[in-house]
Amino acid sequence: MKKLLIVLMVLLGGIISAFALSARSEEMLVAGPFEDVVSAIKQGDVNSLSRYLDNNVEINISGKANAYSKAQAEIILKDFFSKNQVKSFELVHQGGEASKFGIGNLSTSGGNYRLSFFLQKKGGSMVLNELRFENK
Repeated sequence: MKKLLIVLMVLLGGIISAFALSARSEEMLVAGPFEDVVSAIKQGDVNSLSRYLDNNVEINISGKANAYSKAQAEIILKDFFSKNQVKSFELVHQGGEASKFGIGNLSTSGGNYRLSFFLQKKGGSMVLNELRFENK
């Protein structure tokens, strides 16, 4: 009888652990704005990136910086990524809580860049308000 009780307790503990782990893994699978931006950069996907663009976006490409409307920023980014096919993007550093930033190494057909981007909380969502592409 004791052996049966021990086996049942072990099985019950295993089932509870399995549910807890599956709940945590589902939380990890839910991507947020930061992860979506990283994924879009890795693919050179301006359409996905543009979902997060703020109404005004500062873009700095190789020292040429300017503030652009969302529509202008899309054109600038499409031009950049059409001339620079993404080979890889490695996120090196990230941080922030209310606002988030990412810094990584972008390898493209047109050269290598250190890419920094900044997401800011605006209303109930996160918006991308700055991108910097610095030659390496």
